[in-house]
Amino acid sequence: MHALKDLFTTDYGIMSVVGIAFMLGMLAFFVRYFFHHMHEDEAREKARNAA
Repeated sequence: MHALKDLFTTDYGIMSVVGIAFMLGMLAFFVRYFFHHMHEDEAREKARNAA
């Protein structure tokens, strides 16, 4: 319990939470970005092969 108290009440704990949240946000963004472009490239390749 002391570790959780330190995590949310000290400056270094809050900075750690902010850093972890930022990294998870980056993970979500990049996963979405890569999947979007993978599907876009796949559709472009199917259109090129169909023509």
